[in-house]
Amino acid sequence: MIAIVDYGMGNLRSVQKGFEHAGVPDVLVTGDASLVAAADGIVLPGVGAFRDAAAHLRASGLREVILDRIADGVPFLGICLGMQLLASVGLEDGEWEGLGVLGGTCERLPGGVKVPHIGWNTVAYPRESELFAGIPEGTAFYFVHSYRLKPADPGCIIGAATYGVEFAAAVEQRSVYAVQFHPEKSSSAGLALLGNFGGIVARRLR
Repeated sequence: MIAIVDYGMGNLRSVQKGFEHAGVPDVLVTGDASLVAAADGIVLPGVGAFRDAAAHLRASGLREVILDRIADGVPFLGICLGMQLLASVGLEDGEWEGLGVLGGTCERLPGGVKVPHIGWNTVAYPRESELFAGIPEGTAFYFVHSYRLKPADPGCIIGAATYGVEFAAAVEQRSVYAVQFHPEKSSSAGLALLGNFGGIVARRLR
């Protein structure tokens, strides 16, 4: 079972439906830490403020469960805010502690471009990843964000997009995957990516 973490942020049902349309039916939306702890894969979606999301994860006990499961090698997929929370620090109206999985910072997109960044952007692949298997380089995905993850190790970036500046559109480190765009809103390419993550989870169980 893949657990989509309900921590009060984001369009959870649309992510669940995206997995179902991608042929990954065993997906559950839950805020129950015990169910997340038992899941074979974890998805952390979300839109909204870094501070509020980080606080909710900590207060609910979900933060420690997620970190423990990542340490155990359970496949994890962060989406939008769920990717940004992998930073050590979020710089949105102050400094807020993130999950620290990838280190680095979550910073506002630079001046000179309209923020939030809303719309379709093509993604280049600095290196190969199972997450983009069968999805051609240069495919466009749908973005809605004002902030970006700057990971401590740029070598984890598997997808790059440009909006005023080049930024990390997708990352991979061991069993951790994350995307800044919304695959559930990115047509057939987004569904293919969700299907790829489902395949990553299934292969780990064999």
